Amino acid sequence: MPNTDAFCPDWASAPGETIGDILRERNFGIDEFAERIGQTKEQVKDLLGGRSAITIGLARQLEQVLGGSVEFWMARDFQYHQQIASPEEVTNAWVRELPFADMVKFGWLKPPSRSDELAACLKFFDVPNVAMWHRLYGPLERKFLFRTSPSFESRPAAVAAWLRQGEIEAEKIRCAPWNAKEFEQPLSSVRALTRERDPKRFMAILSQLCAQSGVATAIVRSPSGCRASGATRFVADNKALLLLSFRYLSDDQFWFSFFHEAAHLLLHSHLDVFIEGIETPNSAAENEANEFASRTLIPPQHHAELLRLRQSKFELVRFARRIGVSPGIVVGQLQYHGKIKPNHFNGLKRRYQWE
Repeated sequence: MPNTDAFCPDWASAPGETIGDILRERNFGIDEFAERIGQTKEQVKDLLGGRSAITIGLARQLEQVLGGSVEFWMARDFQYHQQIASPEEVTNAWVRELPFADMVKFGWLKPPSRSDELAACLKFFDVPNVAMWHRLYGPLERKFLFRTSPSFESRPAAVAAWLRQGEIEAEKIRCAPWNAKEFEQPLSSVRALTRERDPKRFMAILSQLCAQSGVATAIVRSPSGCRASGATRFVADNKALLLLSFRYLSDDQFWFSFFHEAAHLLLHSHLDVFIEGIETPNSAAENEANEFASRTLIPPQHHAELLRLRQSKFELVRFARRIGVSPGIVVGQLQYHGKIKPNHFNGLKRRYQWE
């Protein structure tokens, strides 16, 4: 069975060679193998010969039939194609994977001439060449490339661009050194901000409160190919980045995402990068972050009452006012717990627009 650790060889060996070794070891014929992974015989021959790439769907089939993880097979294929590609092919493929149009539209890049696109993208990431970019962001590619749904496949390069813009925004924010206790203490004050209607007002206060404990909070619109709604990472030993995309443009989703990411900073490893919307949804860390966000928005002493609320606009608004949160938070939590349908009472949520 193949090793599921990160695959970083120094030679160009097609994934088909590994697959062929396993098939011979297990006495699998091509016909039987093709049937079990849902491919034609010709497609399997192309796979074994290194003439076709391993897609996420195929990687999942290989995991089921041969063993190894989806991550192993995707990393195996990615590494191989990186090694056999010419420098020009690698460079052109990298630029195509970036959400270049959105990076210009959102003001991350000044519109360059066609011949200067590569230089502009390298400057944005602060790297001298594409090889260095892959060295720095390779772990991100391998980590998240396979963590996508069949209906929406995030592009690691788009996620990387979003994270990089978050880093750029964080550099502008002066912060005190990271202190977990001082970050946790003002969260009750942050919770009260859910009642503030104007994003410019609550974001100014939120940014200031977080900066006092070493957390740079930034809002960066997610570009095409990036479905992230929030992320956390430490950009320095004593400075954390809490990045939000405002992807859903509603108050309940925004505040749930904030407290979810706050939980990662307080409860989980500072060596990892957590990205909401791409992380495995039922992982232990994600479940803990969800529980933390729910408990913070609706404290435990009010939880039973929340679940017993009558489904009327008056009752929901009165309960929200009494416990000190916006009505949209109450609606969002009732939907989260399955007490009301996803399309009910959404008029109580505050909606925002990008300027």
